[in-house]
Amino acid sequence: MRTTILSGVFLLTLIVSGCQGPEVDRQARIFITRHIAQVEPVSKQINLAYWDATTTGKPEAFKKYEQLQVELRKVYQNPEDFQQVKAFRSEGLKNPSVARQIDKLYYAYLGNQIPPDLMRQIVEIDTRVQEAYNNYRGTIDGKPVTMSEIYDLMTTEKNTPRRRQAWAASRQVGNAIIGDFLKLIRLRNQAARQLGFANFHEMTIVTGEQDVVELDRIFQEIDDLTREPYRKMKDELDSALAAGYGIGVGELMPWHYHDPFFQRTPLIYEVDLDALYKGRDIQKLTADYYAGVGLPVDDILVRSDLYDREGKYPHAYGMDVDRNGDVRVLANVQDTERWMETLLHEVGHTLYSKYHDRRESWLLREPGHSFMTEAVAMFFGRLSRNPAWMQGMLQLSNDQRKQIEAVTRKYLQFQEVLFARWALVMWNFEKALYADPERDLNSLWWDLVGKYQFVQRPPGKPDAGWASKLHFTTAPCYYHNYMLGELLASQFDHTLVTSVLKLPANAEPSYLGDRRIGKFFREKVFGPGAKFTWNETIRRATGEPLTARYFVEQFLK
Repeated sequence: MRTTILSGVFLLTLIVSGCQGPEVDRQARIFITRHIAQVEPVSKQINLAYWDATTTGKPEAFKKYEQLQVELRKVYQNPEDFQQVKAFRSEGLKNPSVARQIDKLYYAYLGNQIPPDLMRQIVEIDTRVQEAYNNYRGTIDGKPVTMSEIYDLMTTEKNTPRRRQAWAASRQVGNAIIGDFLKLIRLRNQAARQLGFANFHEMTIVTGEQDVVELDRIFQEIDDLTREPYRKMKDELDSALAAGYGIGVGELMPWHYHDPFFQRTPLIYEVDLDALYKGRDIQKLTADYYAGVGLPVDDILVRSDLYDREGKYPHAYGMDVDRNGDVRVLANVQDTERWMETLLHEVGHTLYSKYHDRRESWLLREPGHSFMTEAVAMFFGRLSRNPAWMQGMLQLSNDQRKQIEAVTRKYLQFQEVLFARWALVMWNFEKALYADPERDLNSLWWDLVGKYQFVQRPPGKPDAGWASKLHFTTAPCYYHNYMLGELLASQFDHTLVTSVLKLPANAEPSYLGDRRIGKFFREKVFGPGAKFTWNETIRRATGEPLTARYFVEQFLK
C-alpha cells in the first residue's frame, strides 16, 4: 500500500510541475481527499483512546494511545507528501478553501519532518509523562488526596500548616515526573533544531500560525497595562488574607492563597460565591442555561464523564472525537463556583465543535485557532460571576442581587487582571524553559512569580513543583492562547452588547434566555470553523481584527 501511495505522490509532482490554474486546484483536491481518508479514522481512534486512558487510568489504554499517535505521525512524516504540499503552496492555488487546507497541511507536515526513531522516543516519553500525571495523587500525612480535595482545603482551611500541606501535595507530581519531562523537552528541542528552529517553543508558535515577536509585544503591553491595577488589588487582598490568618502581610506565602498557583481570586470578600452554588446541580444549571440561548447540550452531557473517581484525570477538558458531532467533556464537578465556571467553560469548547459546518472539508471542521475556542469557553465561563446571570439561574431576589452585585463585579475584574499576571509567568517561563532547560528552573520560576504575581518565594530546598502545572505536560507551549482568548472574549462581549443585543456599550447583560446569543456564535464563530485565517474569522465576526481594547475597557477602566 505504501508503494502505491508514493507512486501516486510522484505522479502528482510531475502533473503539478507542468500545470497551472484550475488543474493545480483539482490535483490539490485529490491530494486532500486522499490525505483525509488516511488520517480521519486514525484521528478518531486516537481521541477515543485518550478518552479511555484519561477516564480509567489503565496502562493498556495509554499504550494504545501511544501506538496510534505514532501511526498518525508517520503520515505527516512522509517527505514526498510534504514536498507535494509545498509544491501546491508555491503554485498559487485559486480556490480559497483548497488553499486554506493546503496551508494547514503545510504546518502539520512541517513539524513532523524528523527521523522516525526520534519521533517514537518523543511520543513514548510524552505518553509516559501523561500517564504518570493522570494517575498520580499527592498525599497529606501519607493519605492520597484528589485535586478536588486540595482545592477545597485551599479555599476553606484556616490552619496555616494544613494549608501548606495541601499546597505541597498539589506540587508533588512535578517531582515525580521531572526526570522524564526534561528528557522530553530535550528531545523536542532536538527535533525542532533539525527543522531549522531555535527550539520547540519557537516551532510550536510558528506552526500554530503565530509570531513570537508579536506575542512578546502583546505580553509586554499586558504587563504595562495590568501592573499597577494589579498591585492595588493585590495589596487590598493581602491585607484581608493576612488579617484572616492572624499574620503580617510580609508573612504571606504561596499556600495562603486559594489556588496552588494563585491563578484564581480568593473568595474573601463580603460574599462567599461558593455558598451561592452550594447544593446546586451544576450539570443541570449548565444544561438549562445553554438550552435557553439556543445551544442545547444534552447530547454532549450524556456522552460526558463529569464526576470524580479513582484513576481518572484530575482536571477537565472538552473533546471533539470525530469532527462529526461526537463531542464530550471530562470533568470532576463539585457544587462550587470554580466548577460552575469550569463546566460552562468546557461545554463552551464542545459547542464550538458541535456546530462546525459539516458541509465543509474535515480539515476545516475545527476552530479558527485554538485561542478562539478558548475565547468562547472564557466568554461563557465568566458568567459564573455575572450578578445578572446568577440572579436568573440561581433564582435570587432583587435584594440578594444587590448584595452580591458590587462584590461579584470586583471578583470578576480581579480574576481577569490576576489571570493576565499569571499568564505572564507562564509565557515567560515556558519560553525560557525551552531556550535553556539546563538552567536553574526552580529559581527561574520563583523569580517570575515574584516579578509578575508579587508572591514571595517560599523557604525550603529547590524542587520541581512548577512541573505540576498540567499544561506543561498536556498542552506544551499553549498557555499564551488563554490570554489571547481573554482578549477575544471581551471583543465578543462588546460585539454582542452593541451589535446583537443593541445595548449601550457599558451594559452588563445577563445573557440569559436570548437565542440571539446562540445564533451569533453558530453563524459567526462556530460555523466557519477554520475556513479562514484566525484574524479574518475574528474580523468577520466582530468587525475588526483581534484587539486588546475591549479587555482594557471591560476590566481596567
